[in-house]
Amino acid sequence: MIVTAPKKVINGWAMYDWANSVYNLVITTTFFPIYFTKATHAYFKSDNIPFLGHTFVNSSLYSFALAAAYLFISLLYPILTSIADTRGSKKNFMRFFCYMGASGCSLLYFFDGSNLWLGIGCFILASMGFVGSLVFYNAYLPEIAAPADQDAVSAKGFAYGYIGSVILQLLGFALVMTMKDNPFKAMQLTFLMVGIWWAGFAQMTFAVLPKPQLVSVARTNVFKAGFTEVRKVYRQVRQMSVLKRYLRAFFFYSMGAQTVMLAATLFGDKLLHLEDTKLIVTVVLIQLVAIIGAVWMSKLSAKYGNIRVLMGVVGIWILVCVSAYITGGKADFDVLDANIEAELSHWKADLGPRQEPIEYSFYSLALMVGLVMGGIQSLSRSTYSKLMPETKDTASFFSYYDLTEKIAIVIGMFSFGFIEQLTGSMKNSVIFLIIFFVIGLLWLYSALIKQKQETVVPSPAL
Repeated sequence: MIVTAPKKVINGWAMYDWANSVYNLVITTTFFPIYFTKATHAYFKSDNIPFLGHTFVNSSLYSFALAAAYLFISLLYPILTSIADTRGSKKNFMRFFCYMGASGCSLLYFFDGSNLWLGIGCFILASMGFVGSLVFYNAYLPEIAAPADQDAVSAKGFAYGYIGSVILQLLGFALVMTMKDNPFKAMQLTFLMVGIWWAGFAQMTFAVLPKPQLVSVARTNVFKAGFTEVRKVYRQVRQMSVLKRYLRAFFFYSMGAQTVMLAATLFGDKLLHLEDTKLIVTVVLIQLVAIIGAVWMSKLSAKYGNIRVLMGVVGIWILVCVSAYITGGKADFDVLDANIEAELSHWKADLGPRQEPIEYSFYSLALMVGLVMGGIQSLSRSTYSKLMPETKDTASFFSYYDLTEKIAIVIGMFSFGFIEQLTGSMKNSVIFLIIFFVIGLLWLYSALIKQKQETVVPSPAL
């Protein structure tokens, strides 16, 4: 019988969200996407930049680099978690990837747009550190919280993460505002601060997390053992009718949700041409709304069940994609309208009243994203934690969960970049994501129906 750990341990566990979420917000969501596209454009005098003998749209190259990082770490997951579970080194691996990610963030200080290899390499290093540490972090959840408390503990971790990341985001924003004569340097200093923040606050987590129990197993080849663990988890999942349907749903809706969250700033910057300061403020507001969303979804899940609430959240994500496509269309019209007006200005043409600034539509979209962003992440994690069987091999099961999510991100980000590269418009990439959400919604419905059909002893509300 698992008993929830003392408050000190719970708070210490949640502090890692506080520590590493600055990467997720500052590096992948706000500052670095803006900095990467602006710095490469400034150096190459174009959005089309050469890399590895090919020419890429800079925002597409960013998407491909992120997809590559997630693919590489996904391939390492089985090996790493097998070692962690069988040799009692879960905390050590979490610490290793934490420092890897923090170093990658800090080294981005030296990226100036001309040294693409350094920028992409450090970005991938930071991404690998973030993703790699999370599998061990997530694996602690069922060890420190009873099933009835896991929704609340998971939501607490995300809430800590949003608060911590917003604080550093505001510090970075203050640097940008006070160094208006050199905004690139302000962003570089922000990257440096992210690494220090991440490694520094993580010490509070490492100080209180319990040491994992060592599983007695014979020493074997770690490569073989790692993928054997994946097959073992896969076989167990196949026997659990609700869990396997839920994981299929999670795989598809993560392709859409994670891609939207990772590419939102690129959308506002390149397609809507919003000012950098407005984008940064908007992302801060998203994080604040996400805190409310995570807590609200946790309470709704207690009343209606996790799967039902997730179905509603995925439905909102579909509306977000449709609204983003329409907003992108308005942006294209505004550009065309401005060009026509300039061409016909000598005729004094009356083009009628101008549309409401496109940025207001983006702000409305951002609030919708914030509301469902925290909810879908927190509920997804806690739902899996409830559905998985009781086991000491928690890292292996969460490795499988993270492997599912990260491969989904690889497919989502690659699709997003590829469609933009192919069609020349990011709005086409956004509308394509609806396919992933719809498939995920159908599998969630299937999981709900199967859950109702089962006649086993009732488990905690899902």
